[in-house]
Amino acid sequence: MIEWSEQHLMIRDAARRFIEAEVVPNVEELEHGDMPPYDILRKLIRTFGMDELARARFAKQIEREKSGESEPPKSDDAEKRGDAVAMQLIPIIELSRYCPGMVTAMGVSMGLTASSILSKGTTRQKERWALDLLTLDKVGSWAITEPGSGSDAFGSMKASARRDGEGGYILNGSKTFITNGPYADVIVFICKLEEAGVDPKHRKPLTFVLDRGMPGLEQTKPMRKMGLHSSPTGEVFAKDVKAGPDRLLGESEERQSRSGAKQTFSQERSGVAAMALGIIERCLELSVAYAKERVQFDRPIGEFQLIQDKLARMEVARMNVENMVLRTIGLAAAGKSLSFSEASAMKLYSARAAMEVALEAVQVHGGNGYMAEYHVEQLCRDAKVLQIYAGTDEIQISAIARDLLSR
Repeated sequence: MIEWSEQHLMIRDAARRFIEAEVVPNVEELEHGDMPPYDILRKLIRTFGMDELARARFAKQIEREKSGESEPPKSDDAEKRGDAVAMQLIPIIELSRYCPGMVTAMGVSMGLTASSILSKGTTRQKERWALDLLTLDKVGSWAITEPGSGSDAFGSMKASARRDGEGGYILNGSKTFITNGPYADVIVFICKLEEAGVDPKHRKPLTFVLDRGMPGLEQTKPMRKMGLHSSPTGEVFAKDVKAGPDRLLGESEERQSRSGAKQTFSQERSGVAAMALGIIERCLELSVAYAKERVQFDRPIGEFQLIQDKLARMEVARMNVENMVLRTIGLAAAGKSLSFSEASAMKLYSARAAMEVALEAVQVHGGNGYMAEYHVEQLCRDAKVLQIYAGTDEIQISAIARDLLSR
């Protein structure tokens, strides 16, 4: 796949109209006020029928599972799979042109949290929690990062689950930098099983599904941060939270592993490229317009070769990242997906490209670019997090190099 289809462009234009009508007028409140993004996101989802599509797919999946089928039928149309991925990525690109934080809030709830339950949960657990997350009727969060862990998410994990002797567990621990944490109705909480004589680093990871309001579960107010102000981020504390066996994902300790988290990271890294593309497109668009309008030394600054060099490099970055996104859609249409190292490579390049383009956009705007009245200032702050979350640049480099050296 080397270009957007006519259908994709129609979806893009419709998404752009919605965002210009519903998001752009509220950017100030979303970024600097107290407006959570969820009502606008729900309206987006319902406007484009994403909720009904999710319900139909979910119903088919549950029907297959209850009838004993483990995989979708082979006859599923490959082109539809590609279009489904495109339908997920196009709103991400368009939202990221104005409010990348909204993408993070939506993606963590409908993507990471729901996918964790869909990939590792029992049919009963999927029916209990997943559908409400897929439609954003409920807000979800995926809690793995801890104050002392960061990139070494599992090795440094201190959050624990202790067997209570009645088939359930007692959970303790703190999680930080949790997207949707302040408003989450459903929290996927990852911790380690307390086992006598086992080094904490080697203890078995367990994943639980918790609900807002459970005794001992505390969710903090939104944290202040450099960018992505429209994405509420907070801390989650578990203090002797009682979790029955029905809340253990998969309802069995034997079904637990790190592979689910790895799969989730891979999915998240693929989505970063779409966010980067939206940021790059908007920064380039604003920079070209400014270069035409801004006059210095009696000439539009776009006539100076140094400015032209910046614009040209932005366009190269836009083309490269767009091609990565199109490749993701093409692979889905072929029934394939990116490998873990490929997802890491795409995330590394696109995150760096977005940051470089955003910084150059500020430079093109000069002093104005440093002012909050100009949109490139916000996009520059927002772009930085792409090099940090879903694994830092350094972690991506390690993943790519390990894969190369293992061949």
